[in-house]
Amino acid sequence: MNAAFPLSRQLTAEALGTLLLVATVVGSGIMADSLTDDTALALLGNTLATGAILVVLITILGPISGAHFNPVVSMIFAIRRELPSSSLALYITAQVLGGIAGTVLAHGMFALPLLQTSETVRFGGAQWLSEATATFGLIFTILAGIRFRTDAVAWLVGLYITAAYWFTASTAFANPAVAIARSLTHTFSGIRPTDLPGFIVAEILGALLALIFAGWLLMRRDWSNA
Repeated sequence: MNAAFPLSRQLTAEALGTLLLVATVVGSGIMADSLTDDTALALLGNTLATGAILVVLITILGPISGAHFNPVVSMIFAIRRELPSSSLALYITAQVLGGIAGTVLAHGMFALPLLQTSETVRFGGAQWLSEATATFGLIFTILAGIRFRTDAVAWLVGLYITAAYWFTASTAFANPAVAIARSLTHTFSGIRPTDLPGFIVAEILGALLALIFAGWLLMRRDWSNA
């Protein structure tokens, strides 16, 4: 976050970034699914588009808002006192609304009903463990990147999510706002609304574990030196 930009512009950047991220996730999933019957190939197309857009969005919007586009990222920065606690709820609201708008935009671009509900089942211990793992890795990547290579964070996040799509059973949502938005599309990237609570709890837990671990491993001064 850059205090030089008014909060209204920071929130706009968060909403716009999450909108474009979700439009990419949902839209590329629709496109890939329409072009091939090979699920692996469709997932690859979905993956590459998502990783690429993350690099772009973090690079261009990071100087304005920090380019969180993710409630658990904002939560972690608020805990670290790098995002004012008074801004946290506003950031999350902007991200969730932006994500929903991204789903609607993707539907509109592919001439699908704008309002849908997903029926894709993503439930169970393996899915929750995958989301906790994916989010742990995302938060640790961000914190380690900021600690050692601030200039590379956009690429680190984009590459991490590209990899995590493939090594997690859940395809690495790692983002409550994106999960909510994806519950509103009955397409390749969807998730049933009833499966959201398990995903969101797992994402929060993974993020908090990453914060604790990074605080120790990276020797952050305001954490224990044990």
